[in-house]
Amino acid sequence: MILGFSIGVVRWFASDARLNCQTAGKWQVIGREIFAFPAHQPAAKWPLVRVLIVPDKFKGTLTATEAAKAIARGWAAARPQDELELLPMSDGGDGFGELLGRALGARKITTATVDAAHRHCRAAWWWDARTKTAVIETARVIGLAMLPPGKYHPFQLDTLGLGLVLAAARRRRPERILVGIGGSATNDGGFGLARALGWKFLDGQGREIESWTKLHQLRRVARPGTKCPLRGKISVAVDVRNPLLGRQGCSRIYGPQKGLRKSDFAEAERNLERLARRFPAKAVLPGAGAAGGLGFGLNTFLCGRLKPGFALFARHSGLMERLSKADLVITGEGAIDRQSLMGKGVGELLALCRAKGIPCVGMAGHVADRAGAQRRFAAVGGLTDLTDVAQAKARPAKWLEKLARQLAESHR
Repeated sequence: MILGFSIGVVRWFASDARLNCQTAGKWQVIGREIFAFPAHQPAAKWPLVRVLIVPDKFKGTLTATEAAKAIARGWAAARPQDELELLPMSDGGDGFGELLGRALGARKITTATVDAAHRHCRAAWWWDARTKTAVIETARVIGLAMLPPGKYHPFQLDTLGLGLVLAAARRRRPERILVGIGGSATNDGGFGLARALGWKFLDGQGREIESWTKLHQLRRVARPGTKCPLRGKISVAVDVRNPLLGRQGCSRIYGPQKGLRKSDFAEAERNLERLARRFPAKAVLPGAGAAGGLGFGLNTFLCGRLKPGFALFARHSGLMERLSKADLVITGEGAIDRQSLMGKGVGELLALCRAKGIPCVGMAGHVADRAGAQRRFAAVGGLTDLTDVAQAKARPAKWLEKLARQLAESHR
């Protein structure tokens, strides 16, 4: 029997047994890849369990898809009789476009644009002509990972390139656009994006402002001819609830990850505050401060609806249907900590499993809140339980596979 694996909408079931009818080995099919495990597997010690594997990325080391495959290899090595299904997860950050695009059966296309530093590039996004759905991943356009480390300061960067991609999507007359905004390099409140879509920001002399660090001079905002032509069609995946400004705003909470120093906070706030003054109700929305204020920008300038990233993923990946067929769920990410259990994808998935009475196993590079995790997960483990941090980062797939095998061996 071939075990049925799935990534997105690519499924392989037992009916594909013709692939291994000439061999005594057991073949595992993962997405479009086939992995061979040794022949003469020992007889099953335990009854078959239907396992749904839904990890997020292990940031900086493994994509969600790589993590899912590593977990599957380790689990299958210890429990070859189990039926595994892979559903890599993204709640709006890196991998959002690839995973949601695949789940929808969308086609990857590229558009000429610029990155956050206005360097010319081609950015990938996804288009499903059948449902007229566009999927756009911000990290693929103006992502921090696209820039040389330390070369650019956030005051030099903006979201213009993302606006150009959205303009390309708009020309296809979509019925809906799904935008994941995690992983951005910017802190401009969506200023550059708005300019790409025809908004003009003018100073007291009627001159157009071309840098978000000059927004403190803002006196007038000129809308483009058509107000919100995509009203009701854009869903923005956010995984935080921060407002635009203040102690919990984008500059102070997430700015340092992008290169803002404490001495820059006042200047960043001064400029964003002048922008927010024009749209005060928008600036305090939960999630307005996501991705350097991009939540605010998409809601204000494109009438995008801010939605929890996990909810968007769950809806468009068919998660609930898959959960209804699972006996056990495995999830994971780089670190399982208090943030994981308070709104992030892994924590939301865990809450769903607990509500449905499905055991959920957690795997991570490091388990910070061990006591809290052990109370909630059926089992939990970290790569640093097996090796040191340096080795875990150097060979993450190897250690994750080993961790999965260890947890599978102890599962009853």
